[in-house]
Amino acid sequence: MATITERLGNLPLGKFHWQLLLIMCLGWAFDAMDTGIVSFVLPKLMAAWKLTSAQVGMIGSVGLVGMAIGAMIGGTIADYIGRKKVFAATLILYSLGTGACGLSWNYESLLFFRFLVGFGLGGQLPVAITLMSEYSPTKYRGRMIVLLESSWAFGWLAASVISYLIIPKYGWEVAFYIGAIPALYVFYLWRMVPESAMFLMKKGRVEEAHALVSKVEQDLGVQQGAKPSLAEMESAAATPAFSVLQLFNPTYFKRTACLWILWFCIVFSYYGIFLWLPTLLVKAGHDMVKSFEFVLWMTVAQVPGYFAAAALVDKIGRKPTMATFLLGCAFTAYMFGNAVSVGEIYLWGCLMSFFNLGAWGILYTYTPELYPTEARSTGVGWAAGFGRIGGIVAPMVVAGMITGPEKIPLVFMMFTAVLVIAAMDMIVLGDETKQKALS
Repeated sequence: MATITERLGNLPLGKFHWQLLLIMCLGWAFDAMDTGIVSFVLPKLMAAWKLTSAQVGMIGSVGLVGMAIGAMIGGTIADYIGRKKVFAATLILYSLGTGACGLSWNYESLLFFRFLVGFGLGGQLPVAITLMSEYSPTKYRGRMIVLLESSWAFGWLAASVISYLIIPKYGWEVAFYIGAIPALYVFYLWRMVPESAMFLMKKGRVEEAHALVSKVEQDLGVQQGAKPSLAEMESAAATPAFSVLQLFNPTYFKRTACLWILWFCIVFSYYGIFLWLPTLLVKAGHDMVKSFEFVLWMTVAQVPGYFAAAALVDKIGRKPTMATFLLGCAFTAYMFGNAVSVGEIYLWGCLMSFFNLGAWGILYTYTPELYPTEARSTGVGWAAGFGRIGGIVAPMVVAGMITGPEKIPLVFMMFTAVLVIAAMDMIVLGDETKQKALS
C-alpha cells in the first residue's frame, strides 16, 4: 500500500502541478521585483540624500538581516503551523513594507522599512520551495523547483523595467509604491494554494491529507489511492517535533555543513554583485540610464540559465550541474571584472548572470531534498538564513573595497574565489539526490 509521500511522488506531471507552479512563481517573481527595485533606487538615493558608500552598503545589508531572521523564523514556524499560512503572511509583510519604503523621510526610516521587507522575503522563499517540493513528482522535482526559481528573473526584469521607466520621470518613491501591489495577490493565493499533504500527515491530520491527495489523483485521472494504513498513521503520529539543534546531529551534520557553505557563498556572490551593479557601472564611467540597460540585458540572460539548469538537474544530477554552473560563474565573474569595452561588459555580464542564477535554481532544488518532512522547512530556512549572512557582509565588503574604478577588477577576483570554494564544497561534501523520493 502506497504512503501519502509515495502517492504524491509517483503522480504523473499534470494540470495540478503546472497550476500550483504558476501560482508560486507569481509570488516568487514579486519577491524578486521588491528586491530588485532597491538596487536601482540606490544610485538615485546616493545623489539625493548625499549618502556615503558605507551607508548605501548598509541599506542593502539591513534587508538581508531581515531576510536571515525571517528565513530562520519563517521556516521553523512553517514546520509547526503549516506552509500555506506562512507563505500568505510573509507576502503581505514584504509587499506593504516595500510600499512603506516610498514614504521614507530619512535614511533611518528607510533602513527600518527595508528590514521589514527583508523579513517577509526571507520567510517566504524557504516555505515556497518546501511546499512545491512536497507536491512535485519525484521524477520531475528538480525541473519544477528550478522553473519556480526562474521566475526570479522575470521579477527582477519587472524591477528593471519599472526602474528604467519610472525613476527618471517620476522619482524613486513611485517605484516603491508599485512594489506594494502584490499584497492584493494574497486573496487569490489563499483560495487556490493547498496546504502540504505531507505536513498534514505529520500533524496527524490524516483525513485532510488523504482527501487532498485523492482530489489531486482524481484531477489527474489517476486511480485513487487507499486511505493511509494504521501503520502509516501511527508512524506519523509518533514523529517528534524537530529541534533546530538536530540539524547538527550525526545524521544531518554533513548535509547541514554542505548547505550552509553553499548558501553563504552563493548569496555572498549574488548580492555583492547584483545589488551593487548599477552603482559599480556608474563608478566605472557609465551614466545612469546606460547602467540600467546593462542590468536589463544581464537579467534577460538569467532566463536561459535557469532553463539550462532545469534541463540538466534531473538528467545528470544535482552535484555535477551545480559544480559546473558555479565554476562557470567564477570564470565569467573574473572576466567581467576585467572587461573594458561595452561589448565585453555585455558578454561577460550576461554569462555571469546565466551561470549565477542557474546555480540558484539548483540550490533551491537541492536544499529541501536533504531533510525529512518534519524538518524540511526548518532546514531550508536555517540554511537560507545563514546564507543571508553572506549577503549582509558582501555589500559592506564591496563598499570598503571600492575606493575608485581601478578597484573593480579586485572586487570580481574576490567573487571568483568565493564561487570556486562553493564548487569545491558541493563536490566534496554534497550527496546526490537525483530521483530520490522525499522521506
